[in-house]
Amino acid sequence: MSTSRRKYPIGIQTFSKIREEGYLYIDKTEYVYRMTHTNSLYMFLSRPRRFGKSLLTSTLHAYFEGRKDLFAGLAIEKLETEWTEYPVLHFDMSTAKNMSKESLESELSLKLSRYEAVYGRKEDEKGINQRLDGLIRRAYRQTGKEVVVLIDEYDAPLLDVVHEEENLPALRNVMRNFYSPLKACDPYLRYVFLTGITKFSQLSIFSELNNIKNISMLPEYGAVCGITQEEMETQMAPDIALFAGKLGTSAEKALEALKENYDGYHFTWPSADVYNPFSLLNAFSDGMLESYWFGSGTPTYLIEMLRKFDVQPSEIEGIEAVAEDFDAPTERMENITPLLYQSGYITIKEGYPYGGIYRLGIPNKEVRTGLMSSLLPNYVQRKSQQGRVTIVKMSVAVSEGRMDDALRLLQTFLSTVPYCNHTNYEGHYQQLLYVIFSMMSYEVDVEVRTPRGRVDVVMRTATRLYLIELKLDKSADRAVEQINLKNYAERFALCGLPVVKVGINFDSEKGTIEDWKIVD
Repeated sequence: MSTSRRKYPIGIQTFSKIREEGYLYIDKTEYVYRMTHTNSLYMFLSRPRRFGKSLLTSTLHAYFEGRKDLFAGLAIEKLETEWTEYPVLHFDMSTAKNMSKESLESELSLKLSRYEAVYGRKEDEKGINQRLDGLIRRAYRQTGKEVVVLIDEYDAPLLDVVHEEENLPALRNVMRNFYSPLKACDPYLRYVFLTGITKFSQLSIFSELNNIKNISMLPEYGAVCGITQEEMETQMAPDIALFAGKLGTSAEKALEALKENYDGYHFTWPSADVYNPFSLLNAFSDGMLESYWFGSGTPTYLIEMLRKFDVQPSEIEGIEAVAEDFDAPTERMENITPLLYQSGYITIKEGYPYGGIYRLGIPNKEVRTGLMSSLLPNYVQRKSQQGRVTIVKMSVAVSEGRMDDALRLLQTFLSTVPYCNHTNYEGHYQQLLYVIFSMMSYEVDVEVRTPRGRVDVVMRTATRLYLIELKLDKSADRAVEQINLKNYAERFALCGLPVVKVGINFDSEKGTIEDWKIVD
């Protein structure tokens, strides 16, 4: 196929359509064979939204229907010899979001009726659990083959009400009732696969189906969804070349930019880097580097939860967790870590599997910029759009080594921002600078330890390392004096970059910068 006519499956999650209509498909069929030929025939996979869970489920559907023609030229063609056809019950729960108890029951009823049109229904099967149980048993009897049950986004009906004490129990009972036949129907089942974002322990799926295997963090399935660097450089080499042409740059630089923006996910450790497939395919399709995945879903709920758990922006990076924290039951979440991880806003950065400890962080530039942009209104209130424009101008100034101009831009902008609560303590401005510098995509950290104290903010650009000390209602001179007195620069002497000292004094009454001092 000519690269100029490459078809990217943007929003297409049906395997048969992708294969029949010539869309790009990253071959994951070796995983499909592995998943269906193990001792565990009940599996659960957790991945963030728009990461390919639905396409994987659809691929399993086609495989179990024996659609050998769709797999021509793919890895599984050399592995599978039988291509047995099984009855498949495939339920996509993403259509059951934001519903009342009655609407949810009606939606589930509709899903069941489509298969009952094929396999029939008995009059005494009233409840949705009785109907699913009857469907499985009849499909088994009528075909003489064990039944495959695929449930995509099993948790979708509950995610929006997870912390609503009034609605969650009622909806959870509906879903628990629907899933309940899976255990009793074990003799009639060939394979059961569920995808989702999180685990709802009180749905009883994971307790009653005690043979369900959670493959989400197993090394052998680390890249079952998403796109790896190897897949990029082999299966997508023409796409990289075409993308580089659109950007007017080399393939190496184009790949570097794609990696910076969309790579960096790890769902186990050690693990190959995994690219966000939704962002990557959109970038190839448009020939641009935009915020596709983050922009496709405003994380309003996430921002509210960050406030609820009193998580500062700078605390999102560098979280440490043990393996059990990734699977913490959603209903009894005691901190923000499971939500951030399962939603895809942080990922595994480093792991010590034998000790069971993982260090987590923001995966890439797209997520960091989007997340910090969403947090900006906490600091500039109604002027967040103007704030983003200011930050772009500041970023240009900083990249050119003009920190003085950048701080002048910030001073002018902050003087127009309406009075914001909690501006009478230094930490507010520390977090504000962290959000702003993070949106510029520079390496930034706060409270950085040195032998004689902590630096308020350390920022690294391509050409300089900035040591920034903040004061409130004092003076910039005093801030620089502290940097010198405690010899903060000593710790960074071997960083390979010129160290620049910056003292900034904020005026709590005006809510902006009063004065600053820069010492090269």
